[in-house]
Amino acid sequence: MNEFFLYLQLGFDHITDPNGYDHIIFIIALCAIYQLKDWRKVLILVTAFTLGHSVTLALATLNYIQYRTEVIEFLIPITILLTAFTNIFQKTYPDSLFIEDVPQNPVPRYLMALFFGLIHGMGFSNYLRSLLGREASILKPLLAFNLGLELGQLLIVLIILTISWVLISLFKVRKHDWKLILSGAVAGIALILIKESDYWQELMGHVPE
Repeated sequence: MNEFFLYLQLGFDHITDPNGYDHIIFIIALCAIYQLKDWRKVLILVTAFTLGHSVTLALATLNYIQYRTEVIEFLIPITILLTAFTNIFQKTYPDSLFIEDVPQNPVPRYLMALFFGLIHGMGFSNYLRSLLGREASILKPLLAFNLGLELGQLLIVLIILTISWVLISLFKVRKHDWKLILSGAVAGIALILIKESDYWQELMGHVPE
């Protein structure tokens, strides 16, 4: 198999791997307030996230930035929790006969996705660096891996938006209720990940009894 497509597949498999569900639930949290008809907004949102993690993925893989892995593994569920809380407390406003949950001004959400992408990129780099140990040039594998991540993210988006469409349009689940259920579940998982992270345990170990 061509090297480019090999790393493309590795990137796709990494983001869609259930064992790496922290990144999956972040994508779910980003999409929780949208429906299929909002696909353009979601595409911009996911692209902003991709731009963010592409920057730090490249810098970390090329060893231009250094960080503690346990701190990043702690910060990733923090980004998930904050995104879920943003959904839950998103102000709703009337739109004809329906309650519209999509922000009137999506720019802050795009900036949030971009910033949080910077943190997730450092999480992705641990895996990629383990694959690139013997590569003479890493630019092409880096690009392919990023594209694979993007394709995997888009698949996750398509699945969650389709499920949302089925529940809201066919089963008549209220959009606001579905947003709260989905975001609440994601927030609960994020809290568990935070509590179980090594860095949290380290912090708690320094708290006087």
